[in-house]
Amino acid sequence: MTSLPLPRTERTWTGVMAVVLALAPLFVLESTTYLRLYNQFLIFALLAIGLNIAFGHTDQLFLFMGALAGGAAYVMAVLSQDVLGISPWLLIPVGMAASGVLGALVSWVSAKRNLGVILISILTLNLQLALTEAYVGLRSITGGSTGYSFGGLGLDSIGSMLGVNRFAVLSYLLILFVVLAQLVYVRLIAGKYGLAFEAIREDDLAAASIGIDVVRYKTVAGFLAAALIGLGGIMMAEFQGTVLPGDYGFAAIDVMVLIMLIVGGIRTTFGPVVGAAVVFAIEELLSPVGQWETAIFGALLIVLFLYFREGMMPVLSDAIDRLRDGNEPPSAGTSDGHP
Repeated sequence: MTSLPLPRTERTWTGVMAVVLALAPLFVLESTTYLRLYNQFLIFALLAIGLNIAFGHTDQLFLFMGALAGGAAYVMAVLSQDVLGISPWLLIPVGMAASGVLGALVSWVSAKRNLGVILISILTLNLQLALTEAYVGLRSITGGSTGYSFGGLGLDSIGSMLGVNRFAVLSYLLILFVVLAQLVYVRLIAGKYGLAFEAIREDDLAAASIGIDVVRYKTVAGFLAAALIGLGGIMMAEFQGTVLPGDYGFAAIDVMVLIMLIVGGIRTTFGPVVGAAVVFAIEELLSPVGQWETAIFGALLIVLFLYFREGMMPVLSDAIDRLRDGNEPPSAGTSDGHP
């Protein structure tokens, strides 16, 4: 199976996304409230990119994202502060690997047992509930329901040197991670893994019949997705200053990330980021309505699901293509590459 060249349009749009994300914090540097909101958006964008790999491309609906994110955060924080006493920066890859291994194990078992998307969602939802209870029950290690206090990555000192608060520093760290995750995703989908994922998603039995190792490819997808979700969980611990089981619950993480992915567009390159931006923008606009926020938010989501059934990105991509085609000579040939 041969690799495909990385589409130039997607490289270009990834660069545009990086510039936009980098410029945005400059307009709200003096507002801690908006910087915090921006950090949350970037964290959830990272989580959504991970889910897009597992669910979007291999039909593995992970409903234990909160457990994966929380597990990575606990591994990193506890090992750095209570066990090894070393810089948490060195243990970020360890936390990601721990989540990645769990995701790979679930994917391997699911592929071996030929579980469908519904059974995978049930399996992972049960894991979410069990692991959440375990995080609360292991009080001597995790701090229980009151949470585990995390000393942080030292962003305060970096902010002091630069004359900004820690949330501004965290914004650019998160932007770096989101852009890197996006580049990994684009390269993955443009290569042999993308071809294999597409064949598996269409019909895993047919894919296996032409020599594609379905178990291996699904396991790789599970590992990468879970590792990115784990990174999001670690960044959430840095954002909050604590690792609190309630922050990694099913409603707080899994439901929101799934909504963002659907709103942005499953299997689209920039759908996770756009979906996260849209959902957070709606929530912020609705914040003044108080107790009606949840009801109006739900109604708006229904409208979005009805009129943008494939997500926002396909609609935006078509609009960009029409605008580009309208500005080009009729004889100009263009390659088809939707972001």
